[in-house]
Amino acid sequence: MPLNTQPNFGEPGQRYFQPYSPGDDFYELLIDMHQGLSDAQSGTANARLVLLLANHVGDIAVLREAMRIARAGV
Repeated sequence: MPLNTQPNFGEPGQRYFQPYSPGDDFYELLIDMHQGLSDAQSGTANARLVLLLANHVGDIAVLREAMRIARAGV
């Protein structure tokens, strides 16, 4: 499975009126996850989220490509 770098956010059964709305919903959830956390706690939450999502993806080749692209943008 190749890495999908196109917008791919959505929720089953949810209809969106703007194509960017599901991405906005995800961003809001991500910001809300950090509310009330210290910097150290936010870092831990981010690391746990990355590991949970990486486990869900499961494909090492896809994860390798995602890490390469993420690092190239820093």
